[in-house]
Amino acid sequence: MKISFRIFQCLRTSSTDSPLRLPMRRNSWKSQFFGQILFDLIPQIQFQTTRGLGLLTMKLIHLKHAITFLFLFLTMCVFIFIMRMTKNIPKVEDEVDPITATLQVSTHHQRNHSFCSFRHLSPEEAVEENLILNSIAWPETPPLLPPRSINDTSDPAHSSFIILPKEGGGQRIVGDQLHVRITMFDYHGRPKKYGGDVLLVRLHSPALDAGVAGQVLDHLNGTYSVVFPLLWEGSAQVEVTLIHPSEAVAVLHRLIYDQPDQIAYNALFRSGSVKETTICNICMRPTQHPLCDYTDVRTGEPWFCYKPKTLSCDHRITHTAGPITGKGLRKNILFQRGMNLKVFIGASGPAQVTVLSKKEDQPEARSRSVSEAAGYYYKGVWQSLRDTPVHQFNTKSAITQCLRHKEIHMYGDSTVRQWFEYLLKVQPDLHQFDLHNLAQSGPLLALDYKNNIKVTFRSHGPPIRFTVSSSEMRYIANELDGVAGGANTVIIFGIWAHYGTFPVEIYFRRLMSIRKAVLRLLTRAPDTLIIIRTPNPKSLARFEEFSASDWYSIQQDKVLRAIFKGINVHLVDAWEMTLAHWLPHNTHPEPPIVKNMMNVILSYICSGNSN
Repeated sequence: MKISFRIFQCLRTSSTDSPLRLPMRRNSWKSQFFGQILFDLIPQIQFQTTRGLGLLTMKLIHLKHAITFLFLFLTMCVFIFIMRMTKNIPKVEDEVDPITATLQVSTHHQRNHSFCSFRHLSPEEAVEENLILNSIAWPETPPLLPPRSINDTSDPAHSSFIILPKEGGGQRIVGDQLHVRITMFDYHGRPKKYGGDVLLVRLHSPALDAGVAGQVLDHLNGTYSVVFPLLWEGSAQVEVTLIHPSEAVAVLHRLIYDQPDQIAYNALFRSGSVKETTICNICMRPTQHPLCDYTDVRTGEPWFCYKPKTLSCDHRITHTAGPITGKGLRKNILFQRGMNLKVFIGASGPAQVTVLSKKEDQPEARSRSVSEAAGYYYKGVWQSLRDTPVHQFNTKSAITQCLRHKEIHMYGDSTVRQWFEYLLKVQPDLHQFDLHNLAQSGPLLALDYKNNIKVTFRSHGPPIRFTVSSSEMRYIANELDGVAGGANTVIIFGIWAHYGTFPVEIYFRRLMSIRKAVLRLLTRAPDTLIIIRTPNPKSLARFEEFSASDWYSIQQDKVLRAIFKGINVHLVDAWEMTLAHWLPHNTHPEPPIVKNMMNVILSYICSGNSN
């Protein structure tokens, strides 16, 4: 339309009106006519072209700005998403890639890399700590070559155990030893080339209600040896359980140093109607927020809380347990029930043997050196392989006669409180007094006036996952310093279940403080009886596989035995008494196990007074 309009204009306009002229032949009206059209069209074409390019350039600039804005917007969204995820998900690499991020972790102790506060040790204590930590060091899991996969880890379904033939042949009799070899394979069916798997073993007879725990020897090449003493006549069946593959141990070890605060603790502060709650722990991440320092002045045991915004540190009234912040770890493929968490390993051949009665001239198998076993069950009753025989206190009168004129002080966690509750249940003359304290933490008091029996319980100091009045938070070492002691005084304590999320160095220091108090007590009152409860296997439910794994308990058990070795104390071997029994494992052992534990305690108190 524009070109037609210009042609019409050219027909009406003289050629002399055009400001531009081109050479053309004279008397060529056609050339003149079309030349004029071309001359008039050139500026219009130039204008339209320039205008089009300008519009195109402006559109491109606008598009560039839009793309830039969209890119910045998406970048900000991704950044916000990452920050939110980082805040809500535990900061451990194994959550991103449970195989790649953890298999190269060394299991050497790495206190210098932790943000926990450690009580100061004397030079002698530091040497002892290094010796003990080196003695319990777990075999290191070597790195796997990429691509790393769950298929390269220990698989209980492919793994197996075999009962080895008796040396010299012949039938097995009571007093012999049973040798078992365990061989671990991965999910490809290939034999493992390194050790470090957490294995629990026992020999048992359901028909006889008999059982004994076994000790596992790691050959560091994927094979393990077990030796059981044959202690009863009849059938005996081997049971092997994979608690954790070695690759999972690397995750657990990393966790206690990278996330010792995976279980939160809270403190309630109050002044009048004003209340504030803050987070507390031994291990407080570096921050600009001021702290309330509640380190015990006598033992040096550290404990901190974030300072309230408006209230003073002196306004703390209650200690409580907060949420578990590491719940996302349950998704970790190395900790799956029915797959690689507390799973039975089958036998490649017979899993049981028949044991005949011992010969008349064969000595009793009463030496702990036979297999390092502390004892065994037979017909549901615990028999000690140590020097103190266990008597059965099956009646109220037998227990009363044993405890008459005794003062029994119990300290620790809820696994010790079980024993306080047991005595209340079986001794109707032992009356609990209402001290208006919380039942979980105490202090609790029970008296039998007629027989002059006093029993108390108090929970140990923080960390503890109970609700406790701040004024009642006491450390065991300080409490022992307040006991006069004597022949009629019995001290019972157990401390382990609330330390599974912390580096073992913290547990070591707490036991060292208690040991000092025990030695002071035995110095002023040498005839005081002191009984210590060891840890025990658990069900590993409700996130216990991370916060209270049996692997942690094994470390604690070894540390406890090493620290109190050579001191005049007695152990209740809760580990073997739980492992050897047919009932399922639990943080709080079942009543039949508790009854046997109490028989051990009463046997220590009065070895001859039973029925």
